[in-house]
Amino acid sequence: MEIFVFDGTLEGLLTAVFECYQKKSEAVKLVSQTHYVPDVFKEAFAVISEDAKAKRVWKGLAKKLDSNWMKSIYRAFLSEQPATFQDLFEFIRYIIDSPPGAEANFGNKYVLEISKMSHKVHREKHRMEAFIRFQKTADHIFYAHIEPDFNVLPLLIDHFKNRYADQKWIIYDLKRKYGLFYDLEKVEEITFDFTAEMSPALNALPVNVLDSQEELYALLWKDYFRSVNIPARKNMKLHIRHVPKRYWKYLSEKQG
Repeated sequence: MEIFVFDGTLEGLLTAVFECYQKKSEAVKLVSQTHYVPDVFKEAFAVISEDAKAKRVWKGLAKKLDSNWMKSIYRAFLSEQPATFQDLFEFIRYIIDSPPGAEANFGNKYVLEISKMSHKVHREKHRMEAFIRFQKTADHIFYAHIEPDFNVLPLLIDHFKNRYADQKWIIYDLKRKYGLFYDLEKVEEITFDFTAEMSPALNALPVNVLDSQEELYALLWKDYFRSVNIPARKNMKLHIRHVPKRYWKYLSEKQG
């Protein structure tokens, strides 16, 4: 089996597929640079990402798959799971080598795995849309930080840009150390160098950067949740099913 090492980008993965056909490779193990462990007894092929090669593969897929499946490929890629990179590689080869309609064959391992992973990433995206709580800074920018299991930030842009079109906001991924900044016109990718000051256990910025009214707003929000809670109808098992505990650290109503 040949080992292909790529740079961990979608462009790199698609380029690896292109190289596989160009080299007439049979069995290939695809590994990202992050997860690659050199083996002195086995030489690896370093995949160099090339936009033109990646686009040829992507266009070829688009001729056989509808837009939902193309989105599924992208969502599965954002899982960042090493096994899913291999599944994507095999799935794409399977689609290219098969007649149209092969994506409906859920008896194929890779069709099933990509479908399942895409749903997992999609579910994480929806949870982030529901559980993100912003804090207003002294600069009148609304800020929230998250630590999602998957790299869902790119999937959140449309939702928050449409919902908070008249407010500047930042959503920062502490785990991956990058964020999104909306300046009322466009969304840009940003990085900070002060995340060490953040506590992922608390949905809180340092007090000195918060708006003077932020503490009052947080208190009012907590009071609202307490007032609508009906103790007699409390069902903690059902509540945790819809709001898993690992997301509670983002929710200001769960703090204090």
